[in-house]
Amino acid sequence: MKLIRYGQAGKEKTGVIINDVKYDTSAFGGDYNEQFFEDNGLQRLEEFVKANEGKLAPVNDSERLGSPIARPSKIVCIGLNYADHAHETNATIPSEPVIFMKSTTSLVGPNDNIIIPKNSVKTDWEVELAIVIGKKASYVEEAEANDYIAGYVLHNDVSEREFQLERNGTWDKGKGCDTFAPLGPFLATPDELGDVDNLKLWLTVNGQPMQNGTTANFIFKIPYLIHYVSQFMTLLPGDIISTGTPAGVGLGFKPPVYLKPGDVVELGIDGLGTSKQTLVAYAKN
Repeated sequence: MKLIRYGQAGKEKTGVIINDVKYDTSAFGGDYNEQFFEDNGLQRLEEFVKANEGKLAPVNDSERLGSPIARPSKIVCIGLNYADHAHETNATIPSEPVIFMKSTTSLVGPNDNIIIPKNSVKTDWEVELAIVIGKKASYVEEAEANDYIAGYVLHNDVSEREFQLERNGTWDKGKGCDTFAPLGPFLATPDELGDVDNLKLWLTVNGQPMQNGTTANFIFKIPYLIHYVSQFMTLLPGDIISTGTPAGVGLGFKPPVYLKPGDVVELGIDGLGTSKQTLVAYAKN
């Protein structure tokens, strides 16, 4: 299945995509959140869709898409998980996964604007494959890790490099700014994707190709990441693990290239669709 959430920000309705057509599933009840995944929601939704075949109302393509996941308990990210990205940023290839967090308030829809933070001059892009956790996970064995995956989703791990790397403290302060986690357009269940270790990822800025990678170049594969992260924190249903970005980020250019108001970022992953964000300057409400 492919799950979507659509409508006004903060008031999204649920839906699915069938044969490239969006359909409303509001009558199913509830949202695509922790409770949904915890309560066998994917199977119940599949049964609901089959029982209502031919009866679901289509969703107009003009509708805004929100994040396909309602706000999770946490967004966990893996840094430096592609050797080429580590090399371009002059970082040592890690001996074990680098973990940082993005604020859940950074979550937005796939085509929403990215707000350049106040006092920022080094806002950057990162196309990433993200995992959605399907059930509570603590001390997971690597061999069993795939059983904990509800699905996959396209993620732009937007980053403010000065906040991240030049200010005292952790990477988190450069990762969790408002609008810094565009997610979607949809969540795809594992059966929709095939080999997740051989997916192409790409990103352009103003039509110029910047990133062109493949998950075949992961340093740490997905089952190991789930196992590893679960040694340090309990993952709850609906939580997100973003698996890292390939080479081609703005920080890696010589001199570095950063985003400015009016820039347009487009990105995609095989089987997970595409997203498009326009950069806007911070403005006090």
